[in-house]
Amino acid sequence: MPEHAPPAAQAEGAFGWLDARRAERERAGLVRTLRPRQATSSLLDLASNDYLGLARHPEVTAAAAAAAERWGAGSTGSRLVTGTTALHGELEAELADFCGFEAALVFSSGYAANLAAVTALSSRESLIVSDADNHASLIDGCRLSRAHTLVAPHADPAAVRKLLDQPPGRYASALVVTDALFSVDGDAAPLPDLAVACREHGAGLLIDDAHGLGVLGTRGRGAAHTAGLAGAGDVVATVTLSKSLGSQGGAVLGPARVIEHLVNTARTFIFDTGLNPAATGAALAALRLVRREPERAERVRAVAGALYRRLSDAGLAVVRPDAAVVSVRAPSPDQALAWAARCRAAGLVVGCFRPPSVPDGVSRLRLTARADLTDEQVATAVATIAATA
Repeated sequence: MPEHAPPAAQAEGAFGWLDARRAERERAGLVRTLRPRQATSSLLDLASNDYLGLARHPEVTAAAAAAAERWGAGSTGSRLVTGTTALHGELEAELADFCGFEAALVFSSGYAANLAAVTALSSRESLIVSDADNHASLIDGCRLSRAHTLVAPHADPAAVRKLLDQPPGRYASALVVTDALFSVDGDAAPLPDLAVACREHGAGLLIDDAHGLGVLGTRGRGAAHTAGLAGAGDVVATVTLSKSLGSQGGAVLGPARVIEHLVNTARTFIFDTGLNPAATGAALAALRLVRREPERAERVRAVAGALYRRLSDAGLAVVRPDAAVVSVRAPSPDQALAWAARCRAAGLVVGCFRPPSVPDGVSRLRLTARADLTDEQVATAVATIAATA
């Protein structure tokens, strides 16, 4: 750019490098665009995370409306100022009780909950061991914590044990961080073995149970409860309210002293506006439905199993699901995108995961089972995916 370029040219040049980045994405087939959905649709949805079909349940939407009417559209401030309502306290108490933990703390998103848990439970003097396939929110938490972070091979307790085997006194504390169910392929972490490795080295275990709550275990109480780790003094779990509970927000569950520490130190709690009343009320109503109707958790697992078996029988490369996510491998990013587009044209919406959203660089269709899908809809989805492959 000339030394005395006009102001308009100088301003344009500030972000001119973005054009080159966009061209790189186009060549790699990795351009992403927003696609606003309509309030109602004739398309069959296997892309959303509404695992239990509660986002539009009359009790859940009525609770959201009632909360907005009573408490207002927004929470009006951070949780420590004006952003905590009686609903927040009820939701935290019932979440902790349902999942088997001593206490819980609600955040404005699952992402914020993960950032809070990782950063508040570590420091510059800490060691973090993080699974290679962890969700972006856990990875970002590790980065923001400024702790010494080591990445362990996926779902490998032996590797975690080796990474924790540091000279005594080298680190002030240690924390192992893992998804309970990994969001790309839907496979489960070996939580009992990870807990053993942690206890051998005096490390804490942080479990992101976003995809386990409402789906896994007795009555859908989650992966930590299923593994017998809920309520342990050295285990903390995070959950999202936007998947099985059909609402929005997140929470950290653990020992009361951990929750008290987060209230006083977690930046995404202290400096963020509290979860709005409508979402809080909706999540509370959904949680009570999950308690009352345990068959929803059983049904979503049955649907996931049926999708896996039928797609495998059709000759497709499918990963065996441990919960609600069913992953179907695609040859390339471009072909995955085209495959998803053909499915949509045929009346079926599926997720399309491509780099950098996939840790192994392998693109795939990502299907999500739902408890409210009928056997006929499952058969239709399988036929559509197979026909458009």
